[in-house]
Parts: sequence; C-alpha cells; structure tokens
Amino acid sequence: MSVVGLDVGSQSCYIAVARAGGIETIANEFSDRCTPSVISFGSKNRTIGVAAKNQQITHANNTVSNFKRFHGRAFSDPFIQKEKENLSYDLVPMKNGGVGIKVMYMDEEHLFSVEQITAMLLTKLKETAENNLKKPVTDCVISVPSFFTDAERRSVLDAAQIVGLNCLRLMNDMTAVALNYGIYKQDLPGLDEKPRIVVFVDMGHSAFQVSACAFNKGKLKVLGTAFDPFLGGKNFDEKLVEHFCAEFKTKYKLDAKSKIRALLRLYQECEKLKKLMSSNSTDLPLNIECFMNDKDVSGKMNRAQFEELCADLLQKIEVPLHSLMEQTQLRVEDVSAVEIVGGTTRIPAVKEKIARFFGKDISTTLNADEAVARGCALQCAILSPAFKVREFSITDAVPFAISLVWNHDSEDTEGVHEVFSRNHAAPFSKVLTFLRRGPFELEAFYSDPQGVPYPEAKIGRFIVQNVSAQKDGEKSRVKVKVRVNTHGIFTISTASMVEKIPTEENEGSSIEADMECPNQRPAENSDTDANEKKVDQPPEAKKPKIKVVNVELPIEANLVWQLGKDLLNMYIETEGKMIMQDKLEKERNDAKNAVEEYVYEFRDKLCGPYEKFICEQDHQNFLRLLTETENWLYEEGEDQAKQAYVDKLEELMKIGTPVKLRFQEAEERPKMFEELGQRLQHYAKVAADFRNNDEKYNHIDESEMKKVEKAVNEVMEWMNNIMNAQAKKSLDQDPVVRAQEIKAKIKELNNTCEPVVTQPKPKIESPKLERTPNGPNTDKKEEDLEGKENFGAEPPHQNGECYPNEKSSINMDLD
Repeated sequence: MSVVGLDVGSQSCYIAVARAGGIETIANEFSDRCTPSVISFGSKNRTIGVAAKNQQITHANNTVSNFKRFHGRAFSDPFIQKEKENLSYDLVPMKNGGVGIKVMYMDEEHLFSVEQITAMLLTKLKETAENNLKKPVTDCVISVPSFFTDAERRSVLDAAQIVGLNCLRLMNDMTAVALNYGIYKQDLPGLDEKPRIVVFVDMGHSAFQVSACAFNKGKLKVLGTAFDPFLGGKNFDEKLVEHFCAEFKTKYKLDAKSKIRALLRLYQECEKLKKLMSSNSTDLPLNIECFMNDKDVSGKMNRAQFEELCADLLQKIEVPLHSLMEQTQLRVEDVSAVEIVGGTTRIPAVKEKIARFFGKDISTTLNADEAVARGCALQCAILSPAFKVREFSITDAVPFAISLVWNHDSEDTEGVHEVFSRNHAAPFSKVLTFLRRGPFELEAFYSDPQGVPYPEAKIGRFIVQNVSAQKDGEKSRVKVKVRVNTHGIFTISTASMVEKIPTEENEGSSIEADMECPNQRPAENSDTDANEKKVDQPPEAKKPKIKVVNVELPIEANLVWQLGKDLLNMYIETEGKMIMQDKLEKERNDAKNAVEEYVYEFRDKLCGPYEKFICEQDHQNFLRLLTETENWLYEEGEDQAKQAYVDKLEELMKIGTPVKLRFQEAEERPKMFEELGQRLQHYAKVAADFRNNDEKYNHIDESEMKKVEKAVNEVMEWMNNIMNAQAKKSLDQDPVVRAQEIKAKIKELNNTCEPVVTQPKPKIESPKLERTPNGPNTDKKEEDLEGKENFGAEPPHQNGECYPNEKSSINMDLD
C-alpha cells in the first residue's frame, strides 16, 4: 500500500511518502521537490507543474494558477469578483453558479470547474508519487487551510475523487505541522504532567495561519487557531509590483498593467527580488530586457524601502496572534516555543514581528516548505495498516462555531442550539434527541458569520424522513447523531426512531422533551479518539416487559456546495480522456524525438567511428537521407501522427543498423577470437601433458583425452578458416562470422573439454587406528602415523578437560 501526503498550495505543491527508513519528500521529473500549482492548456495536450510554469508568460491566457481559493465558491462571491481582475485567464459562471475557468484546449473552447483544475494538478502529483514508489497510489492525506469551510472542503474531496484518490483525511495545515513537530520529540511531558504549549505560525503564498498546540507524550491537542486568509507572500509581491509599475510609468512612460505578459514578467522578477532582499540588506537591482515596446527597464530596491512599502501588511500580522491568545486564554509566558513555517516567514521583518509579539526567539527547526507534506504523510502512515507508527493521538479543533435550527412540531417558534463551539475537539459526535410525530428539518449554519471568511453562513439543510407517531398517538423519540468528521466537515450521520412495544411509559411535557440537550454539554474528554458522547439520557422503563426497537431513518441532505453524482461521473470520465490524450501526445513526441535523435547521432558517427564501415556510395546516400529527414521534421513532419515517425525511424534503421552492427562486430570479434585462442591453447597443453605422462592427468582415461584432442583440432581448424575468410573481407562488408557465434563455439568447446580435464583424482583411504581402553594404541609403528597427524589420536587438552579414564586416574591419585 502507498502512504502519501500531499501539500497542495496556492503557488506550489510538495509530496511526502513513507518508506521503511521514514518520511521522505520526493522530487518530480525535473529533480525538484517543489511542483508549481500551474496547468497550461495546448492544442494537443495539457502540461502541469514545472513545464506549465515555463509557459506562463508565453501562453498567459491558457495557463491557470492561483486557483486554490476558488473551491466551493459561487461566481458571484465578492472574493471571486475581486480576484478575477488580476488573472491572466478568464473566469466565467458555471451552470450550477460555481466558478468556471475558460481556456482553449485541443483548439476548442473548454470550460472547466475548479474541482477539475485541482484534479489535473492531483493527477500530476499522483503520477510523480507512482513513478517514485514504483507502485499505484490511491490512499493519501491532503492538506487544506484550517479556515476552509465545509463547502470548500467538500470541493477538494470531489477533486480527489475525480482522479481516483482515496483521501483518508483532509488535514489542516497547522495540525500537519504540529504532528511533524511532535511525533519525533522524545522529551515531551508525561500524560499526567502539564502539557508543553507550542505556537505554530505559517505564512505561505496567500494566507497567514497560527495555531496553539498542547503536547504530551504520544498526544497532540490543538487548543485554537487564528488566521488572516488574505495576508501572504502574494500581497508582498503586489506591493513591489505596484511600486515598479508607478516607477516605470514615470521613468519610461510604460503602463505595465496594460499588457498581461509584461505584468506577469514583472511579478516573476519582483518575487525573485523579494527573496534576495531576505538575505541582502543592500540595494538590489531589478532589470527586465524587452519589457514593453522593445524597451529595457531597470529599477532598484533595498530591504529598508521594502519594509516601508509593506508597513500596513506587517501591522496585520499581530491581529491573528492576539486573537489566538485571547481564544486560548494563554499568556505569552505559557508558550514554550514558537515554530515558523511557510516561505513568507523568511522575510526578516515578518520574523521580527512574530518574535517581538512573543518576546522570545523564534524557532526554525522544521523545514519551512516541506513541514505540511511531511505531517500529512505521517498521518497517512498512522491511518494505513501498511506501516507501524509510534502511537500518537491527534485532537484537532473546530475552526468555526456550528449551530442547528429547527421548527417545533406544532408551533411556529424555532429552536436553536450551538452543537459545536469554536475550538471544540474534532473529530467528534453528539447525539441529540427530538420528540416528533412526523418528518422534520434541521438546518446547520455557522454561529458567527462575520468570523467566517466565506459569504454563506448556511452549511446545509437536513430532512429526517419516515418519522411517525407511536401506535398510541404519542410522539416518537428520534435520536439524531451530529458529527464533525475527520475531514473537518459537519454532517448528520445517522437518525433513528425509538419504538417501544408496548408503549407503557408516561412521557414528560412536550415542551421540555422537545430538545433534551440545549443546556447540557458533554464533559471534555481527554481521549478524543472515541470523540463520541451521548447528550441525552434514555428514560428508565416503567415495566420490565418492554421491547425497544431502533428504526434507522433516511436523511436527505441539501448541502450548500456539493457536486451531483452525474456531474462528478462526467468529470471523472473527462479527466480519464484527458489523461489518455496526454499519454498519446507524449508517445507521439517521444517517437518524433527518437527520429531527431537518430538523425543527429548517426550523422555525427558517419563522419567518425562508422565511416570505415559503409562504402562511399552508401555513405553519401545515407547522409543525404538524414538531411532530408531533418528538413522533413521541421517542415511537413512537424505535426504528424505517431506512426509517421515510427515509419520514418524504421526507414533510417534499415540502412543504419547494418553499419552499426559492423562497427560493433569489429570491436567485439577480436576479443572473442582471443578468448577462443586462449581456451584452445589451454586444452592443447593439457593433452600434451597427458601424452608426456604428467602425474596430474594420469588418472584420466585415454579415450576421454582423445575426445579433448579431437575437439581442439576441429575448433582450431574452424577458427583458422574463419579468420582467413574474414581477413579477405573489407570493413564495409558484413562479417563472415558474428561475435555471438564465436561465443557459442567457446561454450561448446568448454562443455566438451572441461568435464574431462577437471576430473578429480580418486581418493586413497587412510588406515584406521584402533583405540584401547586406556587411550590410543601405542603399539602402532611410528611410520604408520607419518603424515597422518592426529588420526585417531586424542585432541589437545582444553579447559582442563580430558578423557573419562584419565579423569578417573587423576581422582585416584588425589585420594
């Protein structure tokens, strides 16, 4: 089974896998561990990752990036409308009101949903992991920002489903970082001791997140999270871009914003400049050749100026930090360590702000780029049966308070109850009990819409069906289980109606019993792995003979954002077709490249090592054919079917392969003849020694040795004939014999001669010595034992041991 963690970021992605040696971040086909979150669409195929980023400027309108935050949002969402202005590609509304991305693909206009675009990126990450692990990848853990709402999370899960990934858990970025930090720590306090509090701060490309976590041995609990979803490296880049746009307008009279390609180039250069300023405080240049209207532009910036430009952004850093400390009721002195991750935390001013707030040095023990992916891979390993991981319990937190609202059975008034408070332990289940005579509806929503970075407070509407009154007309007791699952998504997982036969109990007033849980809260459970509490207390039976039946009830869920089954299946089918098209295009390109490679390689060698192995006339004709093929490749052969390139290669190989073989044979043949000659000499010498009565071979039968002599004479004659025939051939003619045939002759000779010449001499048995009761037979003559030391004699005495009869004699002496 595969164990993979995917950190899917706004700007780039990282893949971590679990191996026998631990967690490893893997590299893509460009030997880069960072894969850009970019997809480019062409007339024949899609390119994803590094190759797509390289096309971002040349194919700006058809290259999609920074799409992560469009998940689960409507096209009319104010955030989408604001982002739309800064993009090089077109955003349009989908039929379901979602965000559509319009591109030209396969020379046709296509409209893709955000789920499809993310699925394309996941396809690339899946392929990279499979190439690295050399096995299929299905199970994975994918990271999401802790502030993602249910709608956004469901959208990401749909994207994973499109590419056939089984997402075991959508893991909050900060929880993944905390797991990566805590699981390796050997010095954490015991379970009965005061936990160690660590604050994690992550500023990536598009968002700023912080969380406070409590660590004990083998246990992690997220105490609280805070965030600014609109503060990240992108905003710092924008400040630089705005500055240089204004400067170029004044200095060169160029409006960079009027041309998207110029603006994208400026963004890339500003990002490089920002990174350089993190390690250099001196003036740094920014130079772009042929920026616009064939004009070169230049500017400069230093760290002090940059910090001045970004003063308002730096001020925003403290807001989430204050919010976190307020929520968790922590004081700065309670925090043991502050760990920072994310690319933007490398900006010195950002580090300084965080350090000043906590009044202590910040720690950078985690890999700023890879910590999230590694944490996801660890979580996947914990959830997978394929790996044995140190026991480590993870309790996450609910980022936004969630409430339920319902109508009373016979009244117009509504009942409201907050089922999960902010920072409540997750995953977690609660059971609520209602008294009803018929089907009823529950609506889930975020209790504090202002605190949620999403325009829709509603989560979904749930209809509990098939509810009926008891046989005596009384209300039925309906138990509803509400849950925040492992993905951080709110669901009403089950509903059941309690039927009692016979019903002989006296029920309380309908107003009191209508909802039993509003004023009862479950006690905090330190072991949140079970994370399931019943909030109601079942009434005691009045009489012992009562049959209780729980009837499962169907629930109809109408969620704010969910792809329909038919649409999802269509997306799965479309992605499959695109993967196949990419594969076919790759094969076509590989076939084309093979022809081009063959042309260059052969032309080079025909004027070098292969020159002697082709006659002058064929040499000229072949060179002409190679040149014609090269011209064809760059003209009418530029865009042909795969088979056209395969046929072209075969045409060239018909002439080229015999030349190549002659060269190889000329290299190998002398070596093979030399080896054959050595074997012949060896066996001829053995035969001569036998004839000279050499005692080494006097045990071999003469008839056997005659076989050796015959084989040697036959092979020697064959070799001489072949060598003479070959000497008459020129290098540009096919050889008389191939190296493989000579190799076979050597094997044949060895098989005939080797068993004869390596026959072992028959063994001569040594005389046995008899032992007397008192030790060895000393009457034996000395010469009998010559050269046969220790035959039948006693071994030297070791560790005071001796033969039994000797031991008894010693005992007698002692007596």
